[in-house]
Amino acid sequence: MSPDLAVLVVIILVALCFDFLNGFHDAANSIATVVSTRVLSPQKAVVWAAFFNFVAAFVLGTHVAKTIGSGMIDLHVVTREVVLAGLLGAIFWNLVTWYYGLPVSSSHALIGGYAGAAVAKAGPAAILAAGWTKTLIFIVLSPAMGALLGFLLTVGVTWIFRNWHPFRLDQLFRRMQLVSAGLYSLGHGGNDAQKTMGVITGLLVTSGYLQKFEVPLWVILISHAAIAFGTLFGGWRIVKTMGTRITKLQPFGGFCAETAAAVSIVGVTLGGIPVSTTHTITGAIIGVGATRRLNAVKWGVAGSIVWAWVLTIPISALVGALAYAVVRFLV
Repeated sequence: MSPDLAVLVVIILVALCFDFLNGFHDAANSIATVVSTRVLSPQKAVVWAAFFNFVAAFVLGTHVAKTIGSGMIDLHVVTREVVLAGLLGAIFWNLVTWYYGLPVSSSHALIGGYAGAAVAKAGPAAILAAGWTKTLIFIVLSPAMGALLGFLLTVGVTWIFRNWHPFRLDQLFRRMQLVSAGLYSLGHGGNDAQKTMGVITGLLVTSGYLQKFEVPLWVILISHAAIAFGTLFGGWRIVKTMGTRITKLQPFGGFCAETAAAVSIVGVTLGGIPVSTTHTITGAIIGVGATRRLNAVKWGVAGSIVWAWVLTIPISALVGALAYAVVRFLV
């Protein structure tokens, strides 16, 4: 293997390491509600989520990968050093927030690190403003969509099943929550794995191994396999935050939260918009909790999470820029 190809392989492995950590960090998003309601044991829940993370490879296309890989950063600026530094910035923030049990966006960590490294190399001109518009708008819209849909779905389902016996209702939604958890994991895998696909494909284009930005099948499969494998290990620190610290959920509420988030994520994924699945499911959980009463939501915990969201892109960008300086010096 030539040194040039060896470096390329190492960077792809680092990208897959980020993808693994994405699944590991965001496993809580997929399983927290189904575990906290005791519909599935943690071990069964991660297998269920990982399966649908991988199946998404054959369902939701590569629209988001094209946005990440060629629509946010000028490809003329992208070098191996930029890609590696961006990934290191994202990995750093993922590990810090996992340690503190904060459900932040791996997606925003990635685009922040990637952008920080690109700006460190070529200045602000490296940023393609048009590609960032939708992403920045959906930083606000995705949790709002999740909260609104979660609230409306809970209100609607409550009215439809208002005359059911509580035990019968609980048994029904324990089964329904398996479906909603699967749908959410499908959306999560479909949106988040594509971000790694976009980075790897962009790297292959700038390295001359691809003539145009088309995601190869092998990149699709290894990206989904890595995120599914990460999900199997589960970020248990964040499961506690998502499943119990924001609000208390029953199977009925878990179903509404997961379904609301799944509908939101699948819709934007098909539109090629790289949203935060973390923001969306967190918003949905808050929306479900708010249907009981506003103080059913632990707003102090929610506030800490929002601050972590606000800091994600700036801190990842800063670490990405610093990593670029180090990588460039070493290489």
